[in-house]
Amino acid sequence: MTPLPHYYSVSVSGGPADAFTSTGPRLQPFELDAPAEFGGPGNQWSPETLLTSAVAGCFMLTFRAIARASKLEWMFLQCEVTATLERVEQATQFTHFLMHVRLQVDPRVDRMLAQRVLEKAHRGCLVANSLKASVDLRTELITNVATAA
Repeated sequence: MTPLPHYYSVSVSGGPADAFTSTGPRLQPFELDAPAEFGGPGNQWSPETLLTSAVAGCFMLTFRAIARASKLEWMFLQCEVTATLERVEQATQFTHFLMHVRLQVDPRVDRMLAQRVLEKAHRGCLVANSLKASVDLRTELITNVATAA
């Protein structure tokens, strides 16, 4: 890791009617638009879905790093996040993120270690730590390879 602080730059541009294009150094451009809930087409990434994805993606990458440092061998990880957007004191804001994480490991793996790594990743996720909204974690440890499909 490079020393802090880190800086991240993006540019979003477009006209009055079409989806906007988001670009960043060394990144593939992508389109974003309002979600259906705000009158958009609902078939593009939106700021709301990007933030929700950032919570999930940050958890996943944090888990990977902590699992590697903890020597936890794992097979598959899935993180589903549901974000709640509400009106609070005359401002629209995210109030809650619920992460449902499924971790598949070999039956011989120490289940307590796996659970500790999941919880440590939850506490260490920089995106979740940067939010005003609460972020709750629900975990499911899968040790039967046939049930993880």
